[in-house]
Amino acid sequence: MSHLFTRLAAASFVLATAAQAETVAVITPYLAQPGTQFYVEAFQARAGERGWEVNVIDTAGDVAAVISRIEDMVTANVDAIVINVDPAQVGAGLQTAAEAGIPVVGMDAGNDPLVAANITSNGYAMATETAVYVANRIGGAGNVVMFTFDPFPPVQVRGVMADAVFGNYPDITVLDRITPDVSDGGIADSRARMEAILAANPEPGAISAVWAAWDQPALGALQAIEAAGRTGEGIVITGIDANPQAREAIAAGGNFEASVAQDFAGIGTAAADTVARLLAGETLVNRVIYVPTVLVTAANAAE
Repeated sequence: MSHLFTRLAAASFVLATAAQAETVAVITPYLAQPGTQFYVEAFQARAGERGWEVNVIDTAGDVAAVISRIEDMVTANVDAIVINVDPAQVGAGLQTAAEAGIPVVGMDAGNDPLVAANITSNGYAMATETAVYVANRIGGAGNVVMFTFDPFPPVQVRGVMADAVFGNYPDITVLDRITPDVSDGGIADSRARMEAILAANPEPGAISAVWAAWDQPALGALQAIEAAGRTGEGIVITGIDANPQAREAIAAGGNFEASVAQDFAGIGTAAADTVARLLAGETLVNRVIYVPTVLVTAANAAE
């Protein structure tokens, strides 16, 4: 009887241990961005299906703080860490996780040897599509204002590709290349910066287009153009993300004409699935996983 009890106790211990939920930390400085919110929510939903415990940590624009938060999660012995930040800026934290054997997955982050995989949209393709849209709409000639954000790799590559497209048109001039303050999401500072550009270029036709690397600056520029009473000049605005506010503006048929819809839910879900593969011991061959995107114009903005 005592042997039977021992075996039953051992079996119960094994079952209890197997039933323990994996713990995953999601760390980002950019939770104020709608896109980030969407894929974090999708990640949480997929994680919930798997019974994981998810700890979402927002450093509210403080990139350096991500390092200490990663270190905190290593100390807490989580099973995996997901980051939404430039890996090159948090290398010390990634090294700590690597030494502890904790896999790190990028969710719309950059690529790095210490990141097992990065799940994202193809920023090269998205930026090329919107920059070509702008070039075609203005007939290959005119002054363009660009809103970029080089500190974040997925957005930095968009600016590079737009630069390349506009540089291929001898009659297109990049009037200004702005990096807005994104601490509040980016709309307010982008509006203020655009207001200053409009004031410095008061002649109708002085600005042909605004190309934005994501929707918040595009929306801020739209607000500035509307407030200045210059909507009738035909200034073409494009963004990337196609968040709800952008879709509404595009559907209205005004200056904001196009954006690219990222599949935020797809990114979050694919990131969770990738974490699951790593926790199962799989070695990933493809370390960059692209989720498809769709160009959004007035024709499909309401879909």
